[in-house]
Amino acid sequence: MICYPYPKVTFSPVREHLKSWTAQNLGSADTAAIQILFSLPKMPDVQTLVNDFLNQLKKRKIEGSQATAKLTAELLRSVISQQRVPHTNQATALIYAVRAVGEQLIAANPVELAVGNIVRRVLHIIREEDLSLATAAMAGLGVSAASDDEDDMERDENSVLSAAAVAAAARSTLRPPSLQTLLEDTPDSAAAPHTSSSGGESDGRSRSVDKGSRVRKLKHDVIEAVNELIQDISTCYEQIAEQAVEHIHHNEVILTLGSSKTVLEFLYAAKEKQRSFKVFVAEGAPRYQGHILAKELAARGLQTTVITDSAVFAMISRVNMVIVGAHAVMANGGVIAPVGLNMVALAAQRHAVPFVVLAGSHKLCPLYPHNPEVLLNELRSPSELLDFGEFSDCMDSASGTGSLHVVNPTFDYVPPKLVSLFITDTGGHNPSYMYRLIADYYSADDLVVKRRPTAGS
Repeated sequence: MICYPYPKVTFSPVREHLKSWTAQNLGSADTAAIQILFSLPKMPDVQTLVNDFLNQLKKRKIEGSQATAKLTAELLRSVISQQRVPHTNQATALIYAVRAVGEQLIAANPVELAVGNIVRRVLHIIREEDLSLATAAMAGLGVSAASDDEDDMERDENSVLSAAAVAAAARSTLRPPSLQTLLEDTPDSAAAPHTSSSGGESDGRSRSVDKGSRVRKLKHDVIEAVNELIQDISTCYEQIAEQAVEHIHHNEVILTLGSSKTVLEFLYAAKEKQRSFKVFVAEGAPRYQGHILAKELAARGLQTTVITDSAVFAMISRVNMVIVGAHAVMANGGVIAPVGLNMVALAAQRHAVPFVVLAGSHKLCPLYPHNPEVLLNELRSPSELLDFGEFSDCMDSASGTGSLHVVNPTFDYVPPKLVSLFITDTGGHNPSYMYRLIADYYSADDLVVKRRPTAGS
């Protein structure tokens, strides 16, 4: 390999200096290759990515919880990958960085609970990976017989593990796993016992290499786990749709309200399995999203009937099952859903019709409706209900003769007692089990994402 002497650069425009230096010291082929390298677009700065995503959230430019959750996870992956991690307390540094960004994202659009869900999921991933490394390190220390000097080196090697992770590893055997954890957790490989090297010099080199690799392992494992989370979000529609054949049968009548891609794929998957059934779609005023869903269902060959929202009680006696989507599922099993669904749930309960909610795991929120961090609703423009030109005189409060007020909420809250079954990408669950399922995805320390003020502030 030919080594070229490279002068020390102490000023900021390094790229321009490199271009001129390569032109003077390298051949034409090498110069052309490096020029191509310089012409590649630079990796965007993390803060630029955060600011762009904040603007999209504030302006409500991202439609749907699934798209919002996926973009949030991808952004946090970039934050973690470009975050400089110290030798000690790596998990603490990553948690602080994710919380700093997550606090801004949640504040940008508080009603989009999927953002906070993904932020807490990533924080939980960091804690779990840190705990896994601490458990493995403690297992290695427990089976090795080392001298006092070796013990000092081991303690130095394990300084990258946070004290909280070590304490959690010690307590992990006392915490009973949930049923979901028992069904899903399959160990990849058994922990290998630590054996000391026969030679002192080779043992020292192996310790040094292991120490450096352990520093990088937490960050690598966290990024891999976030990649799996992004994959789960991307495939949640397919995972839920695979269960359609178990719930929809021949000659049934299904009622839904508004538009939901999860519901669309669920119903279409049942049709693909040769199920013959009819669908009643309540139009979902005032945005009339049900019209969009009805067109898509009819285009895919499903027998579809559009009804008004006020006709739900009149038609519910003909319905075998109500299948709806959700904006979020709270820790108590309550559902935040498009406005009008509480009325549908009451009608279903009155006529003993099963009320089934479809929701991906990214919509499972660890908070309760009464938590102050939860913004259950927001008001949309009155123009969706009334024409300003026609009712402008009635809306003039300065006239003194009275005024017309318009309230246009976006969401309804459906209490858990009205829900018969939740179908997520992990299977079907009763409302009473949701709190335990949600506990597998989040840590209690991360329910409040806002950073704690320091002593000097």
